[in-house]
Amino acid sequence: MIQRPVWQTLHPAPYELGESPFWHPHEQLLYWVDIPGKKILRCDADGAQLQTWGMPSEPGCIAPAQCGGLVIALRHGVFRARKWGGALEPVTALPYDTATVRANDGKCDALGRFWVGTIDEPKASSAAALWSIDARAEGAAFVQQQAKDALTANGLAWAPDNASLYWADTPKHIVHCWDYALQSNQLSAHRTFLQFEPKPAGWTFQDSGYQGRPDGAAVDAEGCYWVSMFEGARICRFAPDGTLLAQFATPAQCPTMPCFGGADLKTLFVTTARHGRSAEELAHYPQSGCVFAMRVDVPGLPVNFYSGD
Repeated sequence: MIQRPVWQTLHPAPYELGESPFWHPHEQLLYWVDIPGKKILRCDADGAQLQTWGMPSEPGCIAPAQCGGLVIALRHGVFRARKWGGALEPVTALPYDTATVRANDGKCDALGRFWVGTIDEPKASSAAALWSIDARAEGAAFVQQQAKDALTANGLAWAPDNASLYWADTPKHIVHCWDYALQSNQLSAHRTFLQFEPKPAGWTFQDSGYQGRPDGAAVDAEGCYWVSMFEGARICRFAPDGTLLAQFATPAQCPTMPCFGGADLKTLFVTTARHGRSAEELAHYPQSGCVFAMRVDVPGLPVNFYSGD
């Protein structure tokens, strides 16, 4: 049965496509991006003191850096900013055609490598992939393709012991899982973690029979996988064996990514989308594009920091 929690609206202003939220433990601020709006945003847990930072191209994902500032995956490359509003210093370019592919979901692993998934915008050739970027050593960053043949990379997360890695391909309604060796940065023993039913032909938002498809995700301290179900108007929590434990209705048809934050990591934040949604849907869900928060019983995992110059 789907639960209907009380959500707090973090800030009343909606954005086009919120993504890549993370809670900064030192600053006690929530960060996220608006991809088509070409913005990075941040505010405190009450939504006060909202700050916006414009980008030269679409920011797919961001992560905090150990030495301060952010690492940022834009359409045209990965950049380092040493402070809020600071200069964008190139880290590396990923080997894809920026006319049809851009950065999407991503975050850092426990050793500070930045992982970036991409999106095949025409949805024609499964050109999306998953890349890891290791900038810990001096010299050029080491870029490694970890997975490929996807349409839209999403759902990246690691188990608390870093022994498993999750990755979703949203249009294919699938969440993959691999065994993961953190030190050697190797994936093995691929399997399907979750496979959802496809979107019915002629679907409209009034059809509650469709559960949605897996977008961004996070893992809690018990190793459970929380995933935003795009067009499903829900967040789902799955046990490590894939058992559905809980579903939470969201105030938007298209939740995009959850993260855990607050001082105790028991506040679940979720970004949402309004970009490309119908007028009827937006009338029904007028806060689409806002960031929402609710309290949960099990804390999440703290954000991993980028390790690089």
